[in-house]
Amino acid sequence: MIRRHLTRVVLPTLLPTLCPILVPPAAKAAAEARADGDEPVHRLLAAWRVPGSQGDRVGILEADWAAGRIRIAAEQPVPGRAHGLQALPDGGFVAVANRPGRWLLRADAQGRVQRRHEVDAERPLRTFNGHVQPAADGRWLFTTETDPADGSGWVSVRDARTLARVAQFSTAGIDPHQVLPAADGQLLVANGGMARDAAGRKIEGHRMAPSLVRLDPATGTLLGRWTLADPRLSIRHLAWSAGADPLLGVALQAEHDDAGDRQAAPVLALWDGQSLQVQRTALAGGYAGDVAAGPGGGFVISAQKLGRGLWWHPQADEGLVRVAELTEPCALAAWQGGRGVLIAAARGMARWHVARPARMLAWPQPMVPDNHWVLLPPA
Repeated sequence: MIRRHLTRVVLPTLLPTLCPILVPPAAKAAAEARADGDEPVHRLLAAWRVPGSQGDRVGILEADWAAGRIRIAAEQPVPGRAHGLQALPDGGFVAVANRPGRWLLRADAQGRVQRRHEVDAERPLRTFNGHVQPAADGRWLFTTETDPADGSGWVSVRDARTLARVAQFSTAGIDPHQVLPAADGQLLVANGGMARDAAGRKIEGHRMAPSLVRLDPATGTLLGRWTLADPRLSIRHLAWSAGADPLLGVALQAEHDDAGDRQAAPVLALWDGQSLQVQRTALAGGYAGDVAAGPGGGFVISAQKLGRGLWWHPQADEGLVRVAELTEPCALAAWQGGRGVLIAAARGMARWHVARPARMLAWPQPMVPDNHWVLLPPA
C-alpha cells in the first residue's frame, strides 16, 4: 500500500450521511444556510439526459446554496450522450460523445456552441472514447480514441479552434479512456483494457489488458507503463490529490465473470510516479464511477452501484469512510482544495464537506446526469 508522511487528518466529529428522502424544503434550507454564514454559488459544467424523447444536453448548472435551488444557466442539445467535459482557459468548454463517439463540440462561456466536429470524414477513422483534455495553454485538445478496424487505442491532438486532428499517437493499449496531464506536462492515459465490438459492447473479457501509461505529448513517445496483478480490474478514471506532494488516484471497475468476485474487488489504485498499487478497500462493490480529490490528501469515490460516496485518505486504516448514501451517485467535483465534494445523483446535487453541513438540492426539472462534471470559476 502506498503511504506518505502527512499531518494527521482531523476527521469531522460526525460524518454526515446524505439521504435524498430527507432533503429540507427550499425555505428551510435557505434559513439554515443564512444561519451557517457564507454559502457559495457553484457553477458546474455538466451533461444530462432529459427523460422521454427530449434527448441529451450539455450546459452549465448553478447551485445557489443560500437560496436552496439549482438553475440551468445554459444548455445545448447534443446528438447523443455526452461523457467527458472540460473547461477552457477562455471561459468556454469542450464536450465529447460517449464511446463509440462521433462528435466533439466547443462552446463559449455563455454555453453557445462555436464549433461542432464529426469524425466520420477523418482518415484514419477513429471513434471517441468519451474524454477530452485541453493543453495548459488551451491551444490543443487531447482526445482518447479507438481504431474500429483493429481496436487499438489512440490519442489525437486537435486544434482547439477547429477541432481538427493535427497529430495522433498510440496509447500502447486498448480502450483508452481518461487522459490527464502530469505536473511536468506529460500525459497520463488510462487504458481500460477491454475489447469492444463496433457498438461499444464489451467482449472477450478473458483477454483484458488494462494499463496506465505516460506519454510525451509532443512526440507520442511511451515514457512508462504500469499494470495491476489482476487484469480484470479496468483502469478508468484519474484524479490528482490535493496538496504539495500529490498522488494520482486511479478509479477501477471490476470486470470479473463471477458476481462475487466483482463485488469484492478493490476500486482504487494509487500511482506515485514510480509504482501503481491497489488499495485494499471494502464497501465499494467493485465499481468506482468517478474519483476526485478529497480531504487529507485523499480521494472521494462514487460507488455508483451501491449508492455511496466513499472517502479514502492515507491514514484510513479501515479502508473507505462512507460520507454519503444516494441514489445513483456518480459525477464528482472537488471544491475548496479537496476539503469538500459535489456529487451528482439521480434526485439532485449533494455536497459533503469536512467543515460544513451536508446538504442536497433537487434538480430544477426531470434530468438524468451523466458520469462527470466540472466545477467552474465563479461568474
